[in-house]
Amino acid sequence: MAELSPVLKQATPVVATRGEGALLFDAQERRYLDFTAGIGVTSTGHCHPKVVAAAQEQVGKLIHGQYTTIMHEPLLKLTERLSEVLPAGLDRTFFANSGSEAIEAALRLSRQATGRPNIITFHGGFHGRTVATATMTTSGTKFRAGISPLMGGVYTTPFPDPGFFGWSEEECTAFALKQLDYTLQTMSAPNETAAFFIEPVLGEGGYVPANTAFLQGLRERADKHGILLVLDEVQTGWGRTGKFWGLDHFGVQPDILVTAKGIASGFPISGIAASSALMEKAWPGSQGGTYGANAVACAAALATLEVIQEEKLVENSAARGAQLKAGLQGVADKYDAITDVRGLGLMIGNEFRDADGNPDGAAAARAQQAAAEQGLLLLTCGPWGQVVRFIPALVVDEPLVDEAVGIWEKVVASTL
Repeated sequence: MAELSPVLKQATPVVATRGEGALLFDAQERRYLDFTAGIGVTSTGHCHPKVVAAAQEQVGKLIHGQYTTIMHEPLLKLTERLSEVLPAGLDRTFFANSGSEAIEAALRLSRQATGRPNIITFHGGFHGRTVATATMTTSGTKFRAGISPLMGGVYTTPFPDPGFFGWSEEECTAFALKQLDYTLQTMSAPNETAAFFIEPVLGEGGYVPANTAFLQGLRERADKHGILLVLDEVQTGWGRTGKFWGLDHFGVQPDILVTAKGIASGFPISGIAASSALMEKAWPGSQGGTYGANAVACAAALATLEVIQEEKLVENSAARGAQLKAGLQGVADKYDAITDVRGLGLMIGNEFRDADGNPDGAAAARAQQAAAEQGLLLLTCGPWGQVVRFIPALVVDEPLVDEAVGIWEKVVASTL
């Protein structure tokens, strides 16, 4: 009998049979608070009626229309509707299936448009699991170990993480920008650097937000040297951070924006956006793919955008995120082991450290597993697995947030 790969380790023991909003249910109808959202994917919750209806209707019309062969209405409508939410000037899109594919598309475009071989990434970033995107990933060795040689032309410099460095945000920012300048001086000359790739909030790297001074410092250097600024909004986009895009917190304009995860409430679709002038520099044949912009996924993405706008889910993300962060901080204040509660909107991390101040992945794992036993599904992240993250669907309501905080408080009390 065929079985799943033994390397696929499940974060929880739950076998779900159905989902509704921010809840999951197993075969025995046990109810779970799903504060994982499929790793930030089910933005409108599980099986939102409007998304379900859109997908069902599209399945009966056209399931697959390969978009370098034919066009289909959901793709054209989605492209048009995205103009309502994309940053100004990013008026051309390309669609793929996964975040990794979209990052590779942005990488390909960056190199072709500039004629430069190198890119610079930032320590703690996660960009995917393909050889190219794993090379760009430094949130943990597990994503890149055992597949060397990795792709050439990738250089990594510090991300301003106050928790790691033990400095103030201002000190971290000054250091990170100074080190970036040093990298441009010693490892990747500006005229050989195609792009900076960065997440507005580190995802797998520990839910560490960037800051305005740092991102604007990147923008200034990009403009000075003709380098492209690529923002990886795979996890931060579509309302996750309490604004539609993570970049909206920092007032920075990217040259290329990468999106995936929450775009279609669980259907596989991703994409990049750039200006017409930049996208036209892509080489013929460099963009494509069999399943990209699948008709059903595009229909689900259209419905997702409508739900986000009609139900004011970005605003709900900000409000419920503030409620969640305050509740989690209240728990952390009682325990020295939780040294930081951080994040934006409904993207909140709780960092665990031991008595000596070292990252404590074991304590985080105990709390995460105990939470699952109590009906609260969470995930860990961070280089040492020392951060427990809360990422519920954007439809989560006030009572469910209170319930989750209540469970978390009991779990922390029993595991620390």
